[in-house]
Amino acid sequence: MFGGISVVAIALAVLALYVIFGSFFTVMTAEVAVITRFGKFARVAEPGLNWKVPFIDRVAGRVSLRVNQIKLTMETKTQDNVFVTIPISVQTRVKADSVYDAFYRLADPVTQIQSYVEQVILGHVPGMTLDEVFASQSSIAAAVKKELDVDMAGFGYEIVNVLVTDIVPDEKVKAAMNDINAAQREQVAASARGEAEKILVVKKAEAEAESKALQGQGIANQRKAIIEGLQGSIEGFQKVVGGTSTSEVMQLVLVTQYFDTLKSISENDKTHTLFLNHSPGSVKEISDQFLESMLVAGQTKS
Repeated sequence: MFGGISVVAIALAVLALYVIFGSFFTVMTAEVAVITRFGKFARVAEPGLNWKVPFIDRVAGRVSLRVNQIKLTMETKTQDNVFVTIPISVQTRVKADSVYDAFYRLADPVTQIQSYVEQVILGHVPGMTLDEVFASQSSIAAAVKKELDVDMAGFGYEIVNVLVTDIVPDEKVKAAMNDINAAQREQVAASARGEAEKILVVKKAEAEAESKALQGQGIANQRKAIIEGLQGSIEGFQKVVGGTSTSEVMQLVLVTQYFDTLKSISENDKTHTLFLNHSPGSVKEISDQFLESMLVAGQTKS
């Protein structure tokens, strides 16, 4: 008899401990627990240690209050008949004061958000050209967020942010766009190269013109110095050797200059052989030719 009583007492004690410890539960930070009583919503349990009525209350579920990111991919056509794929990231979270609506009113929030996003995208992108879509990523994201804020507020969700992360056209269109961009850049580069070459040609022509001018000035100065030197030599020679005519002195000077020139050429390191088309006895004829040429030149100038 006493043995049977002991077994019942132990069973009751175990049941009591189970009831006591089963009545307590914990809720993690950044989440809440939905408590029901006989299947009906009773309350929302906050983070920390909580208590419920044994066998009557039940934890129906837990709702996270963290920001959740939903990645969607929308495909549509632009006004200029280009199919584009638009990756969209929607950042949402459950509002702490609307846990009941988020838990009971919406069975599949991801599908619902995707439907709203598709509605907004199809209402904006088909009326834009491809270039306008690329230029309006931020405005498309703002339109999606504005629409979701209104539609999802009734389900207890807050739209933290909407990001249009990329615009992906068809591969053939992308290749054509790259070709156009490359051609435009090559055109700009060719224009820049042409301007650079034009500047180089102009500067080179200016340098050559300046060089020719300076070279001509140098030759003129050189000839002037030669003439002045010849004049001094003739006057000095006539003073020393009387009775000589100007033409004779000029012949002597020209012959001397002629042989000095031959000597200068022969002293060049690269000159090994010098061919002359006259004999030494023809030097006087050469001087006569020099003198005659100078006289003719003088008469021409006068």
